[in-house]
This record gives sequence, C-alpha cells and structure tokens, in this order.
Amino acid sequence: MKPIQRAAFAAALVLTFSASAAAAGAGAKPPRATPMPPAGEVSARSHSGQVVYQVLLGEIALQRGNPDLAASAYADLAFRTRDPKVLERAVEVASIARRFDIAYELSRLWVGVEPASAAARQTLAAVLIMQNRTGELGPQLSALLEQDRENLADNLMRLNRMLARIQDKAAVYGMLEHVLAPYAGIAEAHYALATAAFHAGDRTSALMEVRKAGALRPDWETAALFESQLVARDSTEAAIGVLERFVAAHPKAREVRLHLARGLISEKRYPEAKRHFEQMLADDPDSVELIYPAAVLALQQNDPATAEPLLRRLLERGAASERGIAAYYLGQIAEDRGDPAEAIALYKQVAIGEQFVPAQVRVASLLQKAGGGLPMARTHLQESGRRYPPGQIQFLVAEAHLLRDAGHDDEALALLDRVIAQQPEQADALYDAALLAEKLGRMETVETNLRRVIALQPANAHAYNALGYSFADRGIRLDEARQLIVKAVELAPEDPFIMDSMGWVLYRLGDLPGALAQLQKAYALRADAEIAAHLGEVLWTLGRRDEALKLWRDADKRFPDSDVLKSVRQKFAP
Repeated sequence: MKPIQRAAFAAALVLTFSASAAAAGAGAKPPRATPMPPAGEVSARSHSGQVVYQVLLGEIALQRGNPDLAASAYADLAFRTRDPKVLERAVEVASIARRFDIAYELSRLWVGVEPASAAARQTLAAVLIMQNRTGELGPQLSALLEQDRENLADNLMRLNRMLARIQDKAAVYGMLEHVLAPYAGIAEAHYALATAAFHAGDRTSALMEVRKAGALRPDWETAALFESQLVARDSTEAAIGVLERFVAAHPKAREVRLHLARGLISEKRYPEAKRHFEQMLADDPDSVELIYPAAVLALQQNDPATAEPLLRRLLERGAASERGIAAYYLGQIAEDRGDPAEAIALYKQVAIGEQFVPAQVRVASLLQKAGGGLPMARTHLQESGRRYPPGQIQFLVAEAHLLRDAGHDDEALALLDRVIAQQPEQADALYDAALLAEKLGRMETVETNLRRVIALQPANAHAYNALGYSFADRGIRLDEARQLIVKAVELAPEDPFIMDSMGWVLYRLGDLPGALAQLQKAYALRADAEIAAHLGEVLWTLGRRDEALKLWRDADKRFPDSDVLKSVRQKFAP
C-alpha cells in the first residue's frame, strides 16, 4: 500500500477536491459510455491514429481552458481502449474537470482491467473517499493493505488521515472494523480502530482499542499518549497516572516523559515536573525543546539560580524567537538582582517579536531610574515605536506612565488622550486616563472614560471598582457606588483593593461593622498604605483609637513616603 504516499494523482485527489465539489460532481449526469469492444477488434493502424487524435484533442482542450471537452475525449478513449496508461490519465483529467462521476466509472474500469495494480486501487479508493462512498471503499482498502504487507504498519497508521474527508465517522469506524479484522495481532490496527472510534464519538471503544495496541507493543509511546489523552477527558489525575506508569516501565521514553512533565506543570505539581526535566536534560543537555520549559519552570518556582544557566544556553543555541525569550527573562533576572546595566543590555537584545514591547518598556523604566532620566527613557520608547509600528500605541501608553511617575500628570494625560483619539476603543488607555483625570480633579472625564471601559470590557472588575470608588471617596451617589463595587466583587472576589473599596463605601454609608470586616480582610491579604489609612479611619470612628494609631505607625514604617497616610494622620492625630 506504499503507493498511498507515492501516487501523485491520488494525492492530488485528496488535496485538491473540496467536499462541495464532490457533491456537485456526484449530482452531474454521467456521459453515455461508448460500448467497449473486445481487445484486438480495432486494427492497430486505426487504433493508433484514433488514440493520437483523442490524446491531442484532450490535451489541447486542457491547454485552452476547456476541461469538460478534455474529460470527454479522454473518457471515450479510455472506455474504448481499456489501456491502463490511458485510464490513469483519463481519471486525472476527469478530476481536473470535477467530473467525479466519470472519474468513478474510469477508476472502476481501471481496477477491473488491472486488478493487481496498487495505483489503480489507490485511485479508486481516493475517488470513493471524495464521493463518500464508504460502502464500496472497504474491499479496496483490504486489497491495498494485503498488496503491501511490507509496509503494513505504516499504512495502517495512515488510514485515518486518508479517510478524514468522509463526514460519516461512525460509518468509517464500522467499515474499518471489518477491514482490520484480519490484523487483530497487530498493534497499529488497534490504534487505527481507536482513532476511528474516537472520531466517531465512541470513547469507550477508543480506549479499549488503544489499550489493546499498548498490550501488543508495551513500549509504544504513541499508544500511551493517546490513552492518556482519552483518559484526561474524565480525570487529569488518571491521565497523569497513565504516563507515570509508562515512564516507570520505560525510563527512556522521552516523549511520554515530556508530556508527563507538562501535565504536572498544568496541575501545579512543580517539584515533580522539575525532576523529570532534570532527568531529560541529563540525557540531552542541548535540546531547546527541554531547555525552555525547564527554565520557565525554574522561574515559576522563583529559582533564578537554576533558570539562568538554562536561559544562557537557550540564548546561545535557540532560534531567533527563542533567543529573544531567553534575553527577556535573563534581563528580568539581572534586574531582580540589582544589575540595571546588564538588564538593559539583555533587554536590548530582544528582537522584534512577542517580548519586544515589554522588553523595551523595561529598558525605558530602567533608564528613567538610572542616569539617563526621563528624556532618555522617552527617546528610547519613541525610537522603539518607529522600529516596531504595531507596538506604537503600547509605547505611547508606557511613555504616559513614565510621565505620570515623574509627576507630569497633565502631560501624561495629554499623551493618553492622543492615544484615545487614535484608538477610541483602547481600554487600557481609557482606564489610565481616568485615573490621571481623577488626580487632576477632572471628574467628568473619569466617569466618561470608565463607563466606556465597562462598555468595551463588561468583565473588567477594576473599571467597576474605580468608578464606584470615585463616587464613594467623594461621598456622592453612594447607592450606585455600592452597586458598582458589588459587581466588581462578583468579578474578582479575592482582590484586596476591591475589598478596600467595598469597605470604604460601607463606611460612607454608615455601616461601620461591615466596613471594618471588609477592610481587615483586605489588609490581611495586602498590606497597602491606602488600605491602612482606610482601616485606621474606621477604627478611629469606632472609638478604637489606640488600634488606629498603632496601625498607622506600623504603616508609616512600611510606607514612609505615603501621602495618603500623612493626610489621614494629619486629619485625625495631628
């Protein structure tokens, strides 16, 4: 059955014809077949002359864009001569003309004339697939498999790809049960049945067949991976168990071990995943496929000492995109250990790609903090935007953040307004502009922008929270403020800043016990200066002034530059 891969026409049939074209061809009226005279009835001279004439007629018709005439000419010639070479070309021309009805009759004739020809059966099988004639397909597949016993395993593994166009998957599975019955002792036959059953929606049969395949070939990784995939639909833990048992029995099974490590990561079983990556890297230390996930896993576990050498190997050996990823993460490691010069150098190595924008934003932030200051940081972002126009909006937003952090709120807001003018649906810019507008007292802009964010992103908890808090902090529209914050809580129930807002609006509404509970929970989750200020104010109002003062003193030590803490201390305990 090796011609399944070799036959050019068969491949063309499978790849070229759409299902709709097949349906159209199936409905076309077949031409009247010319009676087929017995071989030898036509004289050699007249036969030769007629053959040459009709071949020329067919080829010229094709060249002149008349495939129907070409198909008719070749079909007439093929039916009369019954010559295998002519039949092969006639089927091909019929396919070009999308006359699948003719291709079907010609393919059947070719098999009848040359029953031992794998090419003929392959072609007929391809036509039957295109026309969804599953009932007639089985005998052809059986013959093809039997004719190429030498490549039986490979051909069995190709079966489902070959049959992928047939829409009735249950019919395919039923047909293959009969076709593959003689091969019950071959693992690949059971794997083919498992695949067909899976596509037919019969997961129970699929699992049964893939386990038979695994029993016949106990070290076959492909079967183990498929079994795990099937089991995972009911239980991730059970799927991991399939892979663990296989790896225990076959320690060198790299693909299964790699899938096992990835599965463990998805279940947040990081130490176990790390052990598997270490074992694989010990066997193959230069594999980029292993280095990258192992490095990311180490970063997730806050283990830069393990991640850094892996990333440096990736930087040396990886493709361009992988080198960019490595440089980005190495820049983060250098930044975390307090080496801004090294971090900047690494971030600048990140080429255009997924990490380019965040890397250049980090460069700008580091430049602002270092000797270059704000002008150099802004210049870097502007140059990066020119290098990578698709990221220009993100660079403008980052530039606005730099201006905001440097205390240039008006200029930052003007830049964000420019972004919004270019992209009115840029939700991040709208949100950031709203926060800046609040600092500048432009409350109408705050409300307008946040309502636009909510309209664009109905699940944006922070937009509901910011709008509700802006009302609560000013003591206006408190019922609406509470409704907005309740919505934010529904969307992000564990967010400490949203809990803080809920506590603050309850305080404004006079519900001191409710406010205290929310603020204490928020502060336990996140020790933040503003939450401390709010919690202290509620404690003070409840008459628990010693607790409030102690809280503020402790917060002052943590956040010595907090304006909000200074303000609340000045208000209640000057």
